[in-house]
Amino acid sequence: MHEPAVPHLHAEDPEIAGMVEAEARRQYEKLRLIASENYVSPAVLEAAGSVLTNKYSEGYEGRRYYEGQQVIDPLEALAVRRAQELFGAEHANVQPYSGSPANLAVYLAFLEPGDPVMGLSLPMGGHLTHGWSVSATGKWFRPVRYDVRADTGRVDMDQVRDLALKERPKVIWCGGTAIPRTIDFPAFAEIARETGAVLAADIAHIAGLIAGGAHPSPVGHADVITTTTHKTLRGPRGAMIMSTAEHAKAVDKAVFPGLQGGPHNQTTAAIAVALREAAQPGFAAYARQVVANAVVLAAALRDRGYDLVSGGTDNHLILIDLTKKGIGGKPAAQALDRAGIELNYNAVPFDTRKPFDPSGLRVGTAAITTRGLGEELMPQVAAWMDEVVQAAAKGDESVVERVAAQIRELLASYPMPGWTATP
Repeated sequence: MHEPAVPHLHAEDPEIAGMVEAEARRQYEKLRLIASENYVSPAVLEAAGSVLTNKYSEGYEGRRYYEGQQVIDPLEALAVRRAQELFGAEHANVQPYSGSPANLAVYLAFLEPGDPVMGLSLPMGGHLTHGWSVSATGKWFRPVRYDVRADTGRVDMDQVRDLALKERPKVIWCGGTAIPRTIDFPAFAEIARETGAVLAADIAHIAGLIAGGAHPSPVGHADVITTTTHKTLRGPRGAMIMSTAEHAKAVDKAVFPGLQGGPHNQTTAAIAVALREAAQPGFAAYARQVVANAVVLAAALRDRGYDLVSGGTDNHLILIDLTKKGIGGKPAAQALDRAGIELNYNAVPFDTRKPFDPSGLRVGTAAITTRGLGEELMPQVAAWMDEVVQAAAKGDESVVERVAAQIRELLASYPMPGWTATP
C-alpha cells in the first residue's frame, strides 16, 4: 500500500494507480544499487504531491510576477535558509528544475558562447553537462577535457593544471557521475585561482555525504556549487545552486529569467523537508553507513576477482570493469536486474567498447542503506552479483531466478519508505 495513500488515484485512474503500485512493489523487491537513486521519506512524498503544485510563482521572494505569494515566499525562503545552514553556503537558489538545468545556469552566469570550459571527460566519469560533445554545453562552448590516470583511476591533477594554464578556461568543473574517490576541492581551487577561472563543483552524487560529514565540502573552495536534491541527499527530483555572496546575483538571474519560468513549489517544499531531515543527527549516521557499506561491498567484489576502477571507493559509488569476466556491462546489468539487483551499465576509463554497450557496471549503496542493510550483508550482495554475472556469461537463467527469490525473501525484513507490502 502506498504511503501516503492514493485512494483518489485508484478511483479516478486505476490504470495509472496500478502502475504506481507495480513500481512500488518493484522497488520493494529489488536491491536498488543505482548510484543516482534512493528512497524518499513519506513526508517528502506528501510535500511533493501537495496543493502547492497549483501555484505559479515566477520571480523570487518579494519580487514575484504573480499575486498570491503570501505562503510561497516564506516557503521558498525557508528552503533557502535550510540549504545555507546545512551546507554553510553564503547563497542558495532552490528553483532549478533538475541537475542539468542547474549546471546550464552556471554557463549562463559566467560564460559567453564559445568560451572555454573545462571538465572531466565523460568516459572518465564526468557529466554530459561538463562540456561533452553531444550536450549543448559541448556545442555552444569550447570544451577542454581532463582525464583520470590509467595507473590509478584517479583524476590527474598535474594534467588539470597544465591544461588550465594552457587553455585558460573561464569555468573549471570538478565532480561527475562515476567518481569513486574523494574529490580534492582545495587542489582544484588552487588551480582555478592560478588561472583566473571560476571553480564550479558538481556535488550531485555526494551532496548527502557532504551534508552528513562523510565527504569533504567544496564550500570555501568553489565559487559555485550545483547539486541535485535526490541521490544521497534523499530528497525529491530537483536541484539547487549554492555560491558565494559575490556571485549570488549572477546565479539567480541565470536561473530566472535566464533559463526557466516559475519554480515547482511542491518540489521546493519537498526539498525543504529533505534538508530538514538531513540536518538531524541520524542523517550523519546514515551517510557514514552508506560509505561503510560501499567500502565493504567493494572489498568483497575484489575478493571475488573483480577489477574496480581506482581499486575501490571512498564514497557511495563503485565502478566495476568487467573486461576480464567475458561479458559486457549491458548484458550483465540486464541479467542482474532480472535477478533482483538493479544497477546500470557504465563506461569505464579507457573503455574499448561502445558507450551503449560498455565494459563496466556502476554500483551505489545509498538506497540499500536507507532500507537498513548494513555491512554484514555486503559480502552476500557481492556473492549474488558474482553468481549472476557468471551465470549470465554462460546463459544460465536458473541462477537468475533463484537469486531473485532469495533477494525477495531478504528484503521482506527491511521496510521501504513510502510503501508497505500487503498480502
